Amino acid sequence: MNIIEIIEKKRDGFVLSKEEIEYFIEAYCDGSIAEYQASALLMAIYFNSLNKEELAVFTQAMIASGRTYNFSGYDGVFVDKHSTGGVGDKTTLVLAPILAVCGCKVAKMSGRGLSFTGGTLDKLESIPGLKVEVSEADFMKQVEEIGCAVIGQTNDMVYADKKLYALRDVTGTVSSIPLIASSVMSKKIAAGSEVILLDVKCGDGAFMNNKEDAIELAQRMIEIGESVGRKVAAEITSMNDVLGTSVGNSLEVLEAIETLKGNYDEDFYELCVHSSCTILTMAGICKDEAEAREKVVACIKDGSALAKLKEMIEHQHGNGEVINNYDLLSISNKTVDVIADVEGYLNTVHVKEIGLLSCALGAGRMQIEDKIDHGVGIVLHKKRYDYIKKGDVLCTLYVNDSFKDSLIEDMRSCLVIEDHEIEKEPLIYKVL
Repeated sequence: MNIIEIIEKKRDGFVLSKEEIEYFIEAYCDGSIAEYQASALLMAIYFNSLNKEELAVFTQAMIASGRTYNFSGYDGVFVDKHSTGGVGDKTTLVLAPILAVCGCKVAKMSGRGLSFTGGTLDKLESIPGLKVEVSEADFMKQVEEIGCAVIGQTNDMVYADKKLYALRDVTGTVSSIPLIASSVMSKKIAAGSEVILLDVKCGDGAFMNNKEDAIELAQRMIEIGESVGRKVAAEITSMNDVLGTSVGNSLEVLEAIETLKGNYDEDFYELCVHSSCTILTMAGICKDEAEAREKVVACIKDGSALAKLKEMIEHQHGNGEVINNYDLLSISNKTVDVIADVEGYLNTVHVKEIGLLSCALGAGRMQIEDKIDHGVGIVLHKKRYDYIKKGDVLCTLYVNDSFKDSLIEDMRSCLVIEDHEIEKEPLIYKVL
């Protein structure tokens, strides 16, 4: 095989063979192909894409570059949910215990936050003592015993993705739809679940800015999953408002707990319930959405989902008393209110900017090695479409000693208040 010929072939819009794709992934992983050559091929893929067959082979080659999980010897239906990233997305903390109570097995590997999107692992680690680095034996034992575990991805899983993502990040190819699809699905398939739900977010606070791109990405990921016999569905959801009311690690854990207690933001609750119902019907545990919804709502109302979250926390060495004692969470006691200086309707929320502002407060990281402060963040008291009076508290910033007063005006500018109402858009655009 000759990498230069492969680059030229894709550059000129031709289809790569199975052998050429497998050679590229294997040779790049073992160092036989130089970074600049791999960069050239990624750029050629960016401009000329990969067809359905190429993408399936590309993804399977990435999976083969590392270890995989296989749950075929275990009882139960193993399920997974993946979000393409948003601001205030603490859905996994609610979904995992609900699904476990309802009869699924949730063996989930999650990631850390980077840039304006938060990471599930960072949120979990704000719970005192909780461990996300768990041995395979303990991981599987926990899932078998209580039905759910959420841990960090092992370093030897999908090695090619780690190398390629780092390269995409510095070569302007992160936004390539086939490369995103293969990156996401290689990890989901390697993690071993039979049923996968994709939450593909679009809008101001998402990597996909419009519905058309989000739908294309979802369709490509579904095709990949189906090519290896997995059940895959996708929800196209709006990220034109913060999901829920909280942004920041401990604050989002608190909101997730409150949601399972029945005290919730309507949009966040509805997304959690809808996603749970979709997975339960895909897994064959419920015959239709009505039966699934009854089951999901019941386990929230009777407290069994909350008890399951406590059980999961304790199995991962966390302090389960955090469920009832929020003083155990390291939430900052230094707060600043942001006040509305005009009256009208909150028509636009600059969600990405809010995510970046939370990073500026210390809740996120712009570089993978950045340290985060679990106790800082933002709680929104007003949501998109609300009517705002002058003097209303729009949100509260939870800050540390590095706080700068200029961030107050930065936050106010993220919330655009106008004198006219606009039509509400749905939270869930489409299910594929």
